[in-house]
Amino acid sequence: MNASLSRFNIVSIVLGFAFLYLPIVLLIIFSFNESRLVTVWGGFSTKWYVAMFQNQGLMDAAWVTARVAFISATVATVLGTMAALALTRYTRFRGRILFSGMVFAPLVMPEVITGLSLLLLFVSMGLDRGFLTVTLAHITFTMCFVAVVVQSRLITFDRSLEEAAMDLGATPVKTFFQVTLPVILPAIISGWMLAFTLSLDDLVIASFTSGPGATTLPMKIYSQVRLGVTPEINAVCTLLIAVVTLGVIAAAVVNKRREVQRQRDEQAAQRG
Repeated sequence: MNASLSRFNIVSIVLGFAFLYLPIVLLIIFSFNESRLVTVWGGFSTKWYVAMFQNQGLMDAAWVTARVAFISATVATVLGTMAALALTRYTRFRGRILFSGMVFAPLVMPEVITGLSLLLLFVSMGLDRGFLTVTLAHITFTMCFVAVVVQSRLITFDRSLEEAAMDLGATPVKTFFQVTLPVILPAIISGWMLAFTLSLDDLVIASFTSGPGATTLPMKIYSQVRLGVTPEINAVCTLLIAVVTLGVIAAAVVNKRREVQRQRDEQAAQRG
């Protein structure tokens, strides 16, 4: 019974991973296809990557996307960390429920509703749609993800470390930067990476809030795919997958090294 259950589990895992990742693998393989037909293999070639870099429209969209993702992820990380600190450290203040609901609302709000609401807001404020509005929109919906990640780390944070630092004469600001921040930094980095990735992948909200000269890469890809998938699009998607994968690996390595260093410091403290 256990053997057949194990085989069933293995088959289920294999089928599940194949369903999730086989299309991505095929996309990467056919990005090196010599033929223009994406369903017919014509031999190995990198000409579509050369064509992609020579496509000025794609390069402009990629540059806009990278700038929006970096700026929005950085600002969202700062605001999300502050929101997480407020919700964790100040458990009782007037309007806490409303504040918490406003912070986490984008998590459950459909992207169409979020995009339309932001569009109406920008129109009522008289802001012309462009780079600024896309960046503000991405900050709005990525901040909540950062807040969730950082808050989960702050909940398990040992407050006695901060109390010991302040007993030794450290100010609250100095305690935060020298005690609290190093401990929660892996969560902050993870939140930044998550916000950066979400901004890179966003299509719906950007389509509502973008304007002339602020076309993001997902919007550019979508507009070209409607006319037919080409190996050039496969090449662009492959590079996006590579960027996201490298970012996730880098964040995992950094977090792992910090965890190992923290364990070594604890062991050294116990020995001393």
